[in-house]
Formats: sequence, C-alpha cells, structure tokens
Amino acid sequence: MVMLFLYICSIIHKTIKMKKILILLILVATFSSCTEQVKIAYVDVEELMKEYKGTKEAEATMKVKSEKLQKELDSLIGGWQNKARNYQEKSKGLSARVRAEQEQVLMLEQQQINQRQQAVQQEVQTEGQKNLESLSKEINNFVKNYAKEKGYNFVLGTTATNGTVMYGEEKADITDDVLVQLNKSFKAK
Repeated sequence: MVMLFLYICSIIHKTIKMKKILILLILVATFSSCTEQVKIAYVDVEELMKEYKGTKEAEATMKVKSEKLQKELDSLIGGWQNKARNYQEKSKGLSARVRAEQEQVLMLEQQQINQRQQAVQQEVQTEGQKNLESLSKEINNFVKNYAKEKGYNFVLGTTATNGTVMYGEEKADITDDVLVQLNKSFKAK
C-alpha cells in the first residue's frame, strides 16, 4: 500500500513537472514571438499624389480636355450672343408676333447652352473623380508591394489635414523613396 502511494505520488509529481515545463515552453514561445521587431513606416499621401508622374499626366490630359470643352462652350455662347445682338438691332422694326417667336428661339437656345454647360461640368467632374480613384488604387497597390519588398509590417498614410500619423520620426518617413520608385515604375500611357 505504501508502495502504491509512493508510485501515485511520483506520477502526480511528474505530471505537475510536465505541466510546469509545458507552461514554461508556452511562455518562451509567446515571449520570443513578441520580441520579433515590427517594422512601421509612413508616407505623406498628399505628396505622393501631387508629385506622382501619373497624377501629373492625368491632370494635363484633363486640362486639355477641359480647354477643348470650354472652347466649344465659348463658341456656342458667342454664336448666341451674336444672334441676341442682331435681334436687339432689328427688333424695333419687327411685328410683335415675329419678336415673340425670335425671343422664344433665343430663350430655347440659351437653355440648350446652359444644359450643355451643366453636362460638360458633370462630365469633367465624373472623369476627374474616376481618375482620382484610379490613381489612388494604383498608388495603394504600389505601396503595398513596396512594403512587402522592403519588409514593412505596416505603412501608414498621413496628410497635412488628416492626422492618421500624429507623430513619426523623420527616419520612418519613406515618402521620398516611395515616390522615386513609384515614378520609376510609371509608364506613360
């Protein structure tokens, strides 16, 4: 009976010892994973958008398109103004019915010009928004690949007005390097 008691005690002692070893191993594993260095950097998103060649190209394209559309509108407005001036000069000698008809034609044409102007503004705004979304997606994908290549766990984005990064050491700012690499990867369309 005493032997059985000693045997059971030794098994319990070994079990307790194994549990302690298991707990110690878990703690060591947890501690060693916590000591792994996390690499964090940040980029100035406004700077990337402003200085990226793709953004500059998109802006230049939009400027050309806007100028072309503005010339079209100016031409329509100029034509309408000439018609209105001619009407003013000749209106005194016209009958009331003819004056009313010509005024109606001028008002209709002015409404059409206003509608065209609104459509142009909407078109430019929509295209600008699509370009912005496309550029943002392109830059985000580039930064994602850049971070993986350089071994960053996190790359935070910041702007002058949006304090995503309230403070960052200057050495953690990778904006310039990302911008150089981003512009190198840009292929003019």
